[in-house]
Amino acid sequence: MSAQLKEFATQVVAVVEPETAALVVAQLMRKHHIGALVVVDAADKRRPVGIITDRDLVLELMAEGLDLAVFTAGDVMSVDLVRASPDMDVMDAVQLMQQHRLRRLVLTDSGGHLVGIVSMEDLLEVLSRELSSLASGLAGARERELHERQ
Repeated sequence: MSAQLKEFATQVVAVVEPETAALVVAQLMRKHHIGALVVVDAADKRRPVGIITDRDLVLELMAEGLDLAVFTAGDVMSVDLVRASPDMDVMDAVQLMQQHRLRRLVLTDSGGHLVGIVSMEDLLEVLSRELSSLASGLAGARERELHERQ
């Protein structure tokens, strides 16, 4: 399989700035039906500085009984971003996610600017299609062999 991330990555990425209230972050996730927002630099909105997920909100704030209106994305976001190139191969992305125990990869260009995001679900969908295609090919090969031997 030689698919590259740019072939199926989400290119329109929902973003917030570090000073965005955690409550607003949660509301944006609900509005857009997503589980993560990329946090971008307030001065350069194309440069990712972190990522905040629904799990971050639940585990860091809600489970502790903290007020989402008081905290910001910058207070809760993960700053150890693992970035990937849009040209990265799918299997390399799988290994990178496994190595860093991630569900999402932030895609950046050579200048470090945000160009997309890929989730584990995106990778599973692509890999599932490839496996399905392989299974169909295998079934076709069996049918051909049976037909030729009769």
